[in-house]
Amino acid sequence: MRLAIDFAPGKNTQRGGWLGDFQYKDGYIIVKSTGVWMKNDVQLWSDIFRWLTYYAFVRLHGMWVGLSRPKGPRIYFTPFQPRPWYIMWAASVWGGMIFVRTPEKADAAIYFEDRTVATPPAPKHARAFNFSVGDVSKSKVAAAMEEAFGYPLALDPTTHVGEAVEKGEGNGLHDGRLVTCPTARAEGKAYQRVIKTEGADGWAFDLRTVCVGRKPIVVFYKMKPAAARFSIQNTSVVVKMPGDVFSATELAQLERFCDVMKLDWGGLDVLRERATGRLYVVDVNKTDTGPAVVLSWKDRARATTLLADALRRMVSP
Repeated sequence: MRLAIDFAPGKNTQRGGWLGDFQYKDGYIIVKSTGVWMKNDVQLWSDIFRWLTYYAFVRLHGMWVGLSRPKGPRIYFTPFQPRPWYIMWAASVWGGMIFVRTPEKADAAIYFEDRTVATPPAPKHARAFNFSVGDVSKSKVAAAMEEAFGYPLALDPTTHVGEAVEKGEGNGLHDGRLVTCPTARAEGKAYQRVIKTEGADGWAFDLRTVCVGRKPIVVFYKMKPAAARFSIQNTSVVVKMPGDVFSATELAQLERFCDVMKLDWGGLDVLRERATGRLYVVDVNKTDTGPAVVLSWKDRARATTLLADALRRMVSP
């Protein structure tokens, strides 16, 4: 028997009650704004419980900051305010920043819409961020990466010989798979070279780098088995500073990438190819969720503090 539950039928909402953002269907919970699905299992509910404890922690810290520091700055998000599972929300609340509903009352405006391809509205504010980032599809990211780094990620599956990664153009789908080329190009799919980060031990690494003000601020150093390289689950995640992971040249390349994308805030999925040492930016999320629930409490607090401080610097008059 198939079961489908939708608390906001026919609406792709990011407003109102939290449950309206999701749909339950045939054993999966679907994020309606993006189409991302999550299996309704023990692992998911364990992650949700750990996230709720973090949510309460952020709320309490935000209250303390509001009582102990001068108020502000004030941020106007449009067309949607970030939900609590987005890092932008955590950084804002943790740092004592204030959400306002009109640009006239704000110190800065930020475009926030969890869609892969969209048309940002007019900013209606002199200090505006992310309003030039309407497209974060895989093809767009690959083109920006080649411009910033000087070498390609994308490939033509009809002429390439050997393995390639096939993945959907949508953001956060985690539907990548290895295919053998040459092969026909499937509709709605992007094709990239295989970036092998694993060594002889079989562990693959993802350098999720959050950038604020177009500069890398914190790196979530993720580890998982190479056989599960496309999985959303990580075996371990630790927080590192960008300077401990990237060279000065690489930091400049990442900043150049943000300039090409016009990305003021966003999470970059960065891979370091073990054979060549080269960096590849394989995905961009301007509305990144997190931080990862497998982080220690110390690393969660450290990362959120770093991002809150960077966000405050970016939006303050």
